[in-house]
Amino acid sequence: MIKLIACDIDGTLVYGYNSGVVDEVFNQIRRLAGMGIRFCPTSGRQQTSLRQLFAPVADELYYICENGAVIFGPGGADNVLDKVTMDRGIALELCHDIISIPGCDIQISGQDRSYLCPKSDEIVTLMRDTVGNNVTILSSPDEIPEPIVKVAAFYTAGAEFIEPLLAPRWSKYFRTAISGDAWVDFNSTDKGDGLRRLCRSLDIPLSDVMAFGDSYNDAAMLEAAGHAYIMEGACAELLARFPNHCDRVERILAQI
Repeated sequence: MIKLIACDIDGTLVYGYNSGVVDEVFNQIRRLAGMGIRFCPTSGRQQTSLRQLFAPVADELYYICENGAVIFGPGGADNVLDKVTMDRGIALELCHDIISIPGCDIQISGQDRSYLCPKSDEIVTLMRDTVGNNVTILSSPDEIPEPIVKVAAFYTAGAEFIEPLLAPRWSKYFRTAISGDAWVDFNSTDKGDGLRRLCRSLDIPLSDVMAFGDSYNDAAMLEAAGHAYIMEGACAELLARFPNHCDRVERILAQI
């Protein structure tokens, strides 16, 4: 029996030319809630961005944010159930390493805020205006005033070009994953661990979880869930790794 739906956002619920979540997803969330099935956006995004996307049902949802680093319960932005932070000293070394790469920008995540040291306006416009994050501009990563939960490298030419420059050194300290065309993420946890922690708090077996994703930062979550779906637009390696494929999440939800 399905008791929890864990769903990635970018490339999974938000894809192509869509900038938001289609209304049918909200209809399915409400229907499933009536059956006692919880819905949990599970994303590299912060909670503020996710609450905007899910505005019609925002107070009813659980949220696994920043690739599993921060988990929120229903009812409001202050309902923090769990948080996993990074070692600050090592995280700041990573930040300076990313900044040293020409053309590479950085996003440093706190509990519900993105800290940027922009080399151009592109990342500011993307994170503040398109993604809808709370954003603070810093002159140096050392100025971040709160514990760090995620560090992300942003390289418009392609994440596959910078991942080999960063992963060999930093994967010894942090979970490392390509999370989109231009992003490489670093955490002290991942979506799979976040899902396990949420399930423990809700007393839900992982076998009763359905999960949807499309990228490498979703793999740990898909492996943890009893019912995993990979989006048809995912890379060939992930399509081969997870046998259940999906073109539209709402179509699978409607079958529950």
